[in-house]
Amino acid sequence: MDDSRLSAPPVALCLGGMDPSGGAGLLRDALALAELGCQPMAVSLAETLQNGLACTRIEAPGMDPVQRLETLAPHLAGRWGVKLSLCALEAGPFRRLCATLRHLAPPVRIWDPILAPSAGVGLHDGGDLRRMAADLLPMGGWVVSPNRGEAAAFAGLPPEAIQGAAPERLATPWLEAGAAAVWLKGGHAPGDLIQDLWITREGIERLEAAPRLPGQRRGTGCLLSATWLGLRLGGLEDRAAARESARRLRESWALAFTPGGAGRPMFAPMALRSASAAGEAR
Repeated sequence: MDDSRLSAPPVALCLGGMDPSGGAGLLRDALALAELGCQPMAVSLAETLQNGLACTRIEAPGMDPVQRLETLAPHLAGRWGVKLSLCALEAGPFRRLCATLRHLAPPVRIWDPILAPSAGVGLHDGGDLRRMAADLLPMGGWVVSPNRGEAAAFAGLPPEAIQGAAPERLATPWLEAGAAAVWLKGGHAPGDLIQDLWITREGIERLEAAPRLPGQRRGTGCLLSATWLGLRLGGLEDRAAARESARRLRESWALAFTPGGAGRPMFAPMALRSASAAGEAR
């Protein structure tokens, strides 16, 4: 046996959009996963014109992502998992991608379904997400991590019904489509407290509530789901990983920054957070 494989870091495969500024998307995923001791690998499913101010354009990648994924296949063994997020592929290429993922059988799987970046142009509607789910979720084992707006769109609810919709109404369509669990994020719900919900066919578990922090941050959904993947690959069970992901996001909130002083704040790399903590300790 090759002893180097015993100590090798787990591989975290990210399938999503390329935000050149690194506030969200594949670069944000890679930063978060590397901090957790994972080897990030990435395949772009969407190219964007995006910065801290807004996203102005989203297109499918020029190179076939399925070929890229197949090229990575020799590395995808042992401890590894996948995160799927922003996807601009047409139905046919996405179906091929799902077939390849089904063959590779990632042990840990999370889908962060995205309708649109937080500012700028949109990409999907609820019907698009339902078509994606029909190809992706029947393979089993997927945790889906929508916010309330994404869950409501998937359920076919009008925007005015989002806030009043019961959690069961928002989660059931995902479960019926084949999701193993729905991590319904609470940031878009009203009130001074944020509480995520972990919903399966067995019921609803309310995760720890926390005070709503002031201001907005770029890439919160990306950071939460990427952190969850890294923590799961590090040995935490699914609910514990969700709780810890939310705790780490809150811990990082105050240290967000705006590169060049422009745009909405993004989360700082770990080196900056560590330097800040060391300064406070002195």
